[in-house]
Amino acid sequence: QVQLVESGGGLVQAGDSLRLSCAASGRTFSLYTMGWFRQAPGNEREFVAAISRGDGSTVYSDSVKGRFTISRDNANNTVFLQMNSLEPEDTAVYYCAADVHGVVYIHGVVYIPTRQSAYDYWGPGTQVTVSS
Repeated sequence: QVQLVESGGGLVQAGDSLRLSCAASGRTFSLYTMGWFRQAPGNEREFVAAISRGDGSTVYSDSVKGRFTISRDNANNTVFLQMNSLEPEDTAVYYCAADVHGVVYIHGVVYIPTRQSAYDYWGPGTQVTVSS
């Protein structure tokens, strides 16, 4: 069982930055692929970013690429989402998630899942509101 707790959300203005954190329980955090997803009012939950175990490869959605950065601190069982140049469209509840299955390689490149069904454990979420 893995427990995840997000923090760092809040109300900011457009153009501001926020750093979200997700603390994970368990002794094998370094073996998890970690992802961030978000859900805006009236919308389905969508993929934001993910980071693999091992070499820490990352993948981002097109809507946040170049503005958001995902990173991890395996020593402290924490994954971060640095969000810069925030836009009102980034307003959502942000969730972190853990994929505890083994890493998959495709043609020698680590595969990082972006679909929700690949992730086994989820945090309760943290609200991010960006005003214009």
